[in-house]
Amino acid sequence: MACYIDSRINKICDMNNFVYDIPVKVYFGQNQLHHLGEELAKYGRRVLLTYGGGSIKRIGLYDEVMKQLNEGGFEVYELSGIEPNPRIESVREGAEMCKRYGIDVLLAVGGGSTIDATKFMAAGACVDHDPWDFLSEKWAPIEKALPIISILTLSATGSEMDSGGVISNPETQDKIGRMAPPMLPKVSFLDPTATYSVSKFQTACGAADMMSHILEVYFNMEQDLYMLDCFMEGMMKTIIRYTPIAMEHPDNYEARANLMWTSSWAINGFIDGGKRQAWSCHPIEHELSAYYDITHGLGLAIVTPRWMEHCLDETTVSKYVQFAVNVFGVDASLPPMQIAREGISRLSDFFFKTLGLQSTLSEIGIDRTHFPIMARKACGKGVLKGFKHLVPADVEKIFEMSL
Repeated sequence: MACYIDSRINKICDMNNFVYDIPVKVYFGQNQLHHLGEELAKYGRRVLLTYGGGSIKRIGLYDEVMKQLNEGGFEVYELSGIEPNPRIESVREGAEMCKRYGIDVLLAVGGGSTIDATKFMAAGACVDHDPWDFLSEKWAPIEKALPIISILTLSATGSEMDSGGVISNPETQDKIGRMAPPMLPKVSFLDPTATYSVSKFQTACGAADMMSHILEVYFNMEQDLYMLDCFMEGMMKTIIRYTPIAMEHPDNYEARANLMWTSSWAINGFIDGGKRQAWSCHPIEHELSAYYDITHGLGLAIVTPRWMEHCLDETTVSKYVQFAVNVFGVDASLPPMQIAREGISRLSDFFFKTLGLQSTLSEIGIDRTHFPIMARKACGKGVLKGFKHLVPADVEKIFEMSL
């Protein structure tokens, strides 16, 4: 397959300086949980165990974790029922439990929602104010957080290896994300076999989330490190190759392992390379899941190809050509605009035909009722400064294209 290299690479350009520091210890692979006790003991004896709706009990992971905690003599408190789009009420409850019981370390067992919520519990435990102040217009500083250890059960958000999280507030119909170094997990356990029971739908949505994390950074007109583009293209091809295998053969270790490690590296800061542009699709999708509580990855799958269509023009086409040729193998000899549109078409086919996800907002019961206010909120202070700068009218058009 031919590899497309942007002609701009021959021009002299300034690359961004950056600092990369990701002090998360990862235990990757099977039979690693015997290290859990020794890692927790570094931070204390009182543990808040957090998890979601109970899937960890069905697959036996809860029993395995409790065995390690009991053998280590830890004092364990539990908070279950964390929502798929984690809500501020759960964060408040967890932060209060940390204060009430003198928690030393939090242990999040689950997917990105559980880990996200746990991060803000850990930060909320260190302050006297409402944890929502971290995310509201007050934007209170996050200077401290209790230590966090995570055990991952879903390949999607990458929260196990980054400092961010996204929390919903049903009262204000807001879904807001924030990153802060104190919220980085100290240790994360990544066992691909823990994802064997993940449904086809959630596996597909996780893949769409991973793809979006990469595309948000990849689609950037700054000339930067060539190796990072190659790395991102390799991760996208990994997702395209292994997601259908994992959906058809859920206990295929090779597929699950590749997806799990890709989910971590798609958003742990490595691919940023000092790029300064804001993300676009995530703020747009956050409005959808804030108002309609849809699965995040599904919303991204629906929005992303329409965002790409909206942003395509003569000033951006070279990046689309690189994507189409290097990721999907589109014929590089075709006219650039044709290549670009074919790349978008193949991404859509991957989401909606290969993975079988719904392709429109109408299919999942969303109409245009809230589009104007959602578009304004997505743009924050008036302009979403991403790959192409978007104002509310642009975002509203993208919503309309997604119907």
